[in-house]
Amino acid sequence: MRHRVAGRRLGRTMEHRLAMRRNMVASLFQHETISTTIEKAKEVKPFAEKLITLAKKGTLPARRRAIAQLGNRDIVDYEDGKAVRKGTVVGKLFSELGPRYLDRPGGYTRIIRLSLRRLGDNGQLVLLQLIAAEESSKKQMRKRRSRKKAKEAIKVEEIAKDQAMIEAEETEQAEEAAETEEAKDQTGQTQ
Repeated sequence: MRHRVAGRRLGRTMEHRLAMRRNMVASLFQHETISTTIEKAKEVKPFAEKLITLAKKGTLPARRRAIAQLGNRDIVDYEDGKAVRKGTVVGKLFSELGPRYLDRPGGYTRIIRLSLRRLGDNGQLVLLQLIAAEESSKKQMRKRRSRKKAKEAIKVEEIAKDQAMIEAEETEQAEEAAETEEAKDQTGQTQ
């Protein structure tokens, strides 16, 4: 029996599962989106999110833990037929991805189901993506308020409107009084 044994075996040995998880997360950090099966994506997502949370700290011990858990694979691009080293996965994680999600409390990745199935075993394919910085800022703008806070905000707005109306009425009355005094002065001068 597998009482309280978490995780999926995915038909692999422990070493193979660990290597697959590291490779998939490194590819996710490098390309920011990968296509895989839904089972693998659900297994990889928590590991990726924990590493991003570690990168948000930005300290040297956090960087060392990330290297120990993930490895420090090079990012290589091909330009003009030659391989050019662009940096490392952990370097990108700590320099770009960690600062991107500083104000986000979690949920850095998402799984999008595709209508495609794999030809060999008919496995359900999904996209595992990192959420973009624009989307995280949009969600902050749509921040929900509790009912109590919403009522308080409405009361504050009503008070501000009432004060503005009172000030407008006072200025109108002052202007009318000034006009009547001017009219009296003009009538007094004509007589």
